[in-house]
Amino acid sequence: MVEISDEQQLRDLLGEPTPAARNKERTRLVDVDRAWLAASPFCLMATSDEHGDCDVSPKGDPPGFTVVLDDTTIAIPERPGNRRADGFHNILRNPHVGLVYFIPGRGDTLRINGRVRLVRDAPFFDLMLVKGHRPVLAVVVEIEQVFHHCSKAFLRSSLWQPETWTPDAVPSRAHIAHALERPETPVDELETYYGSSYADGLYRS
Repeated sequence: MVEISDEQQLRDLLGEPTPAARNKERTRLVDVDRAWLAASPFCLMATSDEHGDCDVSPKGDPPGFTVVLDDTTIAIPERPGNRRADGFHNILRNPHVGLVYFIPGRGDTLRINGRVRLVRDAPFFDLMLVKGHRPVLAVVVEIEQVFHHCSKAFLRSSLWQPETWTPDAVPSRAHIAHALERPETPVDELETYYGSSYADGLYRS
């Protein structure tokens, strides 16, 4: 492998960004950012601990699940999960996140970076009710950078083109769980667990 070991080598290889790309980041939300967050049902949240060990976690709920508190602050609800909380442990050690917001069918994305706090309750939790359930906590992000990202990766990958989808290319979630995590549980029980009953428990603790 021919490794790149400094920033000058990287710039020599990739070149300089255009002025538009270099200068597009902002520190406050504008109307189109708010509209994007209102339409987005899904984001990826990147965190790292004090040593730089990283985690990326998916977050999703009905469109508009991220609440805009003001032009520089957003809040993301957390629902019941597997309780690993890797990203949240990272946040307590290093209070920064990187977020990428998706709108299904769109190739461009919205990126937000900022400082974060974990909040266990606040008046805005009332805005996060889904099927009568309040979030167990929320991630409050003080925005430091916000900008829109182009669609090249989505175009290259054909991500939103159903004819390219191959969900059966790997074993089902039940088979993976049986092989790697829960060998004592029969596959048919896991198929039931990860089937309709799994969706029934999305908002239960």
